[in-house]
Amino acid sequence: MAVFFLLSKILDLVLLPTVWLFGLLIAALVARQPRRKRQWLWAAFGLLLVLTSPALSNEAMLAWERPAVPLAALPRHADAAVLLTGISQVDKSPHDRVYLGPGADRLTSALWLYRAGRVRRIIISGGSGAVLGKAHTEASELATLLRLGGVPNSAIIEEERSRNTHENALFTKQIVAAHPGLDTLVLVTSAFHERRALGCFQKAGLRPLIFPAGFRSSDRSVTPDYWLVPSPTALENWSLLIHEMAGWLTYKVMGYL
Repeated sequence: MAVFFLLSKILDLVLLPTVWLFGLLIAALVARQPRRKRQWLWAAFGLLLVLTSPALSNEAMLAWERPAVPLAALPRHADAAVLLTGISQVDKSPHDRVYLGPGADRLTSALWLYRAGRVRRIIISGGSGAVLGKAHTEASELATLLRLGGVPNSAIIEEERSRNTHENALFTKQIVAAHPGLDTLVLVTSAFHERRALGCFQKAGLRPLIFPAGFRSSDRSVTPDYWLVPSPTALENWSLLIHEMAGWLTYKVMGYL
């Protein structure tokens, strides 16, 4: 498992679109023939146009993300929301607060479900995603924020061992087995990640409902900036999407889905 974890980190680097652009520019730099140099430069330019297009990146995200689920579509009182981590920075100092990053909507969505009476408990699943272990975990950090949001300790279950989505599912299943009455689960994670997460939980023998959060897509627009103005956010979204699709495919090959 440790080897798989390390290889996944290396794969993340290889699949970065910025690395592809850098490689094309290096190829143009070292090319000896002017014609080949121009070809590499045009390839880099074309790739840059695609990667910075808000419309193209948004269409791709809309196709991959699981759509939002209305609150009315959920049971009146599900047993627990399963909140997957990956949204806080455990290696940021000083450690007198919790630092949230992109995808923090996972936390607010789980809190919303609890405060709206849609779930009775919240299972927070996630240790540290760092290669080297940390003294504290994401689950403990998010539990702190939930308590500040009015969720009592009795309604919070922390799972602090998992380091990836596959382990999220396995260790959550152990928690469910140890706590009778956790029959109806609502899986809360980012919309782009919900597809892989649901597959892992189903493979582990769980059948959660889904509640996607942290959407990176937006509604389609007809404004010129949506179609014509390059955006660095588009490049970021492509990086995220390619990473997630590669993760889904890797999990499928490994038999985790």
